[in-house]
Amino acid sequence: MAHKVVTFGEIMLRLAAPAYLRLGQSRTLEATYGGGEANVAVSLANYGIATEFVTRLPDNDLARACIAELRGFGVGVSNIVFGGERMGIYFLETGAVARGSKVIYDRAHSAISGIQPGMIDWEAAFSSASWFHWTGITPAISASAAAACLEGIREARKRGITVSCDLNFRKNLWKYGKRPSEVMPELVAECDLILGNEEDAEQVFGIKPAGFDASHTAGQVDAEIFAPVCAELSRLFPRAARIVITLRGSINASRNTWGGLIYSGGQMHASPRYDITHIVDRVGGGDSFMGGLIYGLLTYADDARAINFAAASSCLKHTIHGDYNRVSVAEVEKLMSGDASGRVGR
Repeated sequence: MAHKVVTFGEIMLRLAAPAYLRLGQSRTLEATYGGGEANVAVSLANYGIATEFVTRLPDNDLARACIAELRGFGVGVSNIVFGGERMGIYFLETGAVARGSKVIYDRAHSAISGIQPGMIDWEAAFSSASWFHWTGITPAISASAAAACLEGIREARKRGITVSCDLNFRKNLWKYGKRPSEVMPELVAECDLILGNEEDAEQVFGIKPAGFDASHTAGQVDAEIFAPVCAELSRLFPRAARIVITLRGSINASRNTWGGLIYSGGQMHASPRYDITHIVDRVGGGDSFMGGLIYGLLTYADDARAINFAAASSCLKHTIHGDYNRVSVAEVEKLMSGDASGRVGR
């Protein structure tokens, strides 16, 4: 059966200091594009899944260059609407060893912040679709973006389309007078799959594993301690058949352990844990996990293989500059098989 995945959210101009320079040092910035939901769409397009990215962009050359880039990856862009004055920007400084990476947002009053329910033709966007994905970044942008996101979720539900969300808590975005706990439950309640990292459930819903401190993992994150978190999320949101947690053990900015778990029907499957010793770019790591997970659930017969594909695909993303995960199914499955040698392919 052919599948089509629709994602909805903001895409931004990404301006990054080259290599490991600090923003204050660099006299040049590398310009690319990126954003959570677009990143997921690009991953899936690379895996051969039909995708459609829905957003609102200003009618200018920057936005059109962005759309052309997405089209080049094979992502559907025919339901992007134009309006507003500007595209959001984020500035990135890549950290190393004990110095963490830094993101500075310049996205106030971006085009999508002014989106309203009724602006997107969901009937057209969801044509032939089987999956709809959104993240907690969109309802954090503005009240109207939250309302448009809820509209999309409800339109997907009417059509029997699977709905997934990545909680993706961003404390610097919630500035319009609402807390995540006031907005997110109504949206998440309509989801079939909920993804969060080791901190999202605490930041959004106040659910935390006993004794866990994400800033002091020393590279070790025990999957078992998240079983109560998954069980509580399942209780709060009974429609969600699957709860997924990414597990990042931060040794330093250059070296993390990485994996994930999937919880369904009281059963939990954990992926292998990867020791990523020389991180190139971890921005978009969670999005690459989500893209891999959706592909795995659409392709494989069991949750265990799906979570393994998600973890392996995201492990590879940590070696790639930019927001997008530019890998193939064959490359991911090679790592899944245990081949992490990195030998030259000839």
